[in-house]
Amino acid sequence: MKHDCHYHPGDPAKWHCGECQMHYCSRCMPDADTRQRQGLCPKCSKAMRYLGAATEVVPFWQRIGAFFRYPFHSDPLIVIAICTLVPVVAPANLIGLIIWVVLALALFKYTYAVINRTAEGHLKPPPVSEAFSGSGFNIVLLQLLVFVLMGALVAAAAMLGGSILMMLAIAFVVLGLPASIMVLAMERSVGAAVNPLNLAVLISRVGTPYFLLYGYLILLTLASGAAQDFAVTHFPLWVAQPLAGFLNSTFTLILFHMLGYLLFQYQEELGFASDIQDEDDLAGHQHRDRSSRLDADLDMNLKDGNYDRVQAILKEALKKDRNDPHRLGQLYQILTARNDVSELYRYHPRLMTWLADRNDGDGLNELIRTLQSLEPNFQIDDADLALACATALYHRQHFKPALRLLQDFHKRFPDSEQLAPAYLLAAQVLANGLQQWEKASAFLSYVQKRCSGHPTHKHIDVWLEQAQNREPLKGPKASFQIAE
Repeated sequence: MKHDCHYHPGDPAKWHCGECQMHYCSRCMPDADTRQRQGLCPKCSKAMRYLGAATEVVPFWQRIGAFFRYPFHSDPLIVIAICTLVPVVAPANLIGLIIWVVLALALFKYTYAVINRTAEGHLKPPPVSEAFSGSGFNIVLLQLLVFVLMGALVAAAAMLGGSILMMLAIAFVVLGLPASIMVLAMERSVGAAVNPLNLAVLISRVGTPYFLLYGYLILLTLASGAAQDFAVTHFPLWVAQPLAGFLNSTFTLILFHMLGYLLFQYQEELGFASDIQDEDDLAGHQHRDRSSRLDADLDMNLKDGNYDRVQAILKEALKKDRNDPHRLGQLYQILTARNDVSELYRYHPRLMTWLADRNDGDGLNELIRTLQSLEPNFQIDDADLALACATALYHRQHFKPALRLLQDFHKRFPDSEQLAPAYLLAAQVLANGLQQWEKASAFLSYVQKRCSGHPTHKHIDVWLEQAQNREPLKGPKASFQIAE
């Protein structure tokens, strides 16, 4: 069954909490360990069940083309070439027979590696070493034993119940053979692979798609036989033999890849969890980061309407990093949306610094209006911040609020080095914004008299001349002359 994330409809769920009956996607669980299949529910902190790729895997009938391309990757092609061409040049004696048997076993072993790796989420073929490594050849013997037991079952049915029971036994064996191969590949147990109850459970849990896959497998088998017959009929023996072997091996890999993919697709129904292992962004999913966990908690609480909880989370985060711009922005948004004037006032120095750093004059204007509703004579108590906010307001043409922040600057901050820049800005606001040239000249004259040590003092005459001529106050023009 496919499940979407509770908080992000349309995103496939990766985790399920049995206690809360909630499904979560990767965005909701950035700190979970997908490799170890470990994750705690954000609601109840109980361990959750990992769903793997069960909810996002593409149905096998929609990727038939990928199945046919599978054997033509470099690794399976090398295995097929070795197992097909070497017997052709091997001597026609006992040594050649041994070589043929060993290579047949290697190919058969490789096909079971294909099932296992595909079921685990590896959609790329296993390496060549899987076919020729020393371990794992027992799977071939186990499969032969399964075939023997199935043959014995048919024979016993014929002896005990005659032809009718024998036909029923053959029908069951033929129908259950793909399921038996899948069970053997996953459990490596002959008993499990021939147990009718195990096979019936697998078929019932997969449901109708099992019979659809069965139809594909029959078509593949017929196509393989027809292709080999064509090769034998139309080509000389020295060409037909390796070509038929190549076709047989290719179709066998396609068949076993489809069986593995069926297990991968229905992993949830079959009681295990696998994820796609060959994606380039796998490392990104494994990166567990406290900041991402915090963002996920904020997102879920917002969607649940737990706004008090959202504020509490952000306040706690800002205790650890007072000036985190990301958290300040989130706090500003939630406080503004809730019109929480008292909290806006409490955090206004940091929020105004954040807005000024972003040159957000519009945001500053709205925040100042809100703060003035609580304190009509609101003023900023920091000279640098007052100048930065006034500059941002000026650039967004909020002239009166900017001028208000600069009001009585020399009285509020008598020892500040920002006095000259503040009153130069005030002059610009008055002249350029409000066309009050006389008042602008008064501020410039104050800077000329009281700020003689400031670097801008030498340009005051230029500013005063611009004010007297009712020109926009821009200061002196840049000079590119090089002193000799």
